[in-house]
Amino acid sequence: MSDVNVTLAMTQFVPLAADKFDKNKVTPGVLGFLVFAALAVGVWMLMKSMNRHMGRVDFEEAPDPAAEREKVSAPAPASSASAPAPEDGPAGDRSKDA
Repeated sequence: MSDVNVTLAMTQFVPLAADKFDKNKVTPGVLGFLVFAALAVGVWMLMKSMNRHMGRVDFEEAPDPAAEREKVSAPAPASSASAPAPEDGPAGDRSKDA
């Protein structure tokens, strides 16, 4: 029953509002500004929090245990003096004088 009363009241106020406002000149008004300002403040607070949390992150990776075991079990490499010179890779067509 209350829905009927609300609908009846709104239908009486809509024609009054239509005469007062220009349909070609609609602005968001104060409520639109307040909503936009609240969203801006919320984004600013989230970014400030994100920067604080990112500052606490340690980006140094822990060594891989499987790689550590391979290093220990692999034989020691030959000395660098007796190792053959590496061949030129993709940039091997450059002259050696330069």
